[in-house]
Amino acid sequence: MNAPRRPSIPSDSGAPAEASQRYHFQALGEALHEPVELAEECALAIAYNGISQAVMMVSPANLEDFVVGFSLGSGIVDNVSEIYDIHISGTGSGRQADVEIASRAFWKLKEQRRQLPGNASCGLCGVEALDQALPQLPVMPVAPLPPAHWLHDLRQRIAEFQPLGQTCGAMHAALFIDAQGHICLGREDIGRHNALDKLIGALRRTNQDVAAGVAVVTSRCSLELIHKVQRAGIPTLVSFSSPTGLAARWAQQHNLNLIHVPHRSPPRVFSPAGGSAEGHA
Repeated sequence: MNAPRRPSIPSDSGAPAEASQRYHFQALGEALHEPVELAEECALAIAYNGISQAVMMVSPANLEDFVVGFSLGSGIVDNVSEIYDIHISGTGSGRQADVEIASRAFWKLKEQRRQLPGNASCGLCGVEALDQALPQLPVMPVAPLPPAHWLHDLRQRIAEFQPLGQTCGAMHAALFIDAQGHICLGREDIGRHNALDKLIGALRRTNQDVAAGVAVVTSRCSLELIHKVQRAGIPTLVSFSSPTGLAARWAQQHNLNLIHVPHRSPPRVFSPAGGSAEGHA
């Protein structure tokens, strides 16, 4: 039996240039304007050990990162070591990801019989059982809140990690702040779940220590994002949009630090309950 192969880290499938294209437009009642950059998307079909599992609409960059993060965040594998190989094929608006996973993980996947049609808005379409929407996940170890200065001017400081967002708009971003308080990694996608999956995949593929770090999402913070961060072992999630009540309760019950950074107000700590980022330095 061949030894397990961890996914290599080649150049990202779908060069960043493919993630946007220049298009001409005409203002209503006016002459043709200079072309603008628009974010691209493609359909990515994912198959595990030859069995089709999902079709997702994604931005065509960092696709290996996405596959790893999607596999971990969806509970298809418990560890990146269970992913033996990833092969991305296709061009243009249709791509294929053929993923080889450990037999134990594949058996669990077949037992679940989940269907996850691509959806960049709710993320739960196709889940057929309530216990899959509300999985039994272990309570996380208690972790300190990040120092307040890590979040100071965070909205402005992430701009360099959002090249597509700056030029195209229509993009969500997920970023990682390491144990020293430095923004060290960022990923973008048309889908907020996809952006976080790409970030988690990149962190795992580069063996980044996440135990004292912070995940940052620029999107609405709902329960599915909490689950992804929890499964990844990241102790703190910072969101630029308010969390849902269920997301806040789940974070409190599972010891995940959950912080909202509003536009013009100090950070709001929803979990742990009664905590405050203001007093931490």
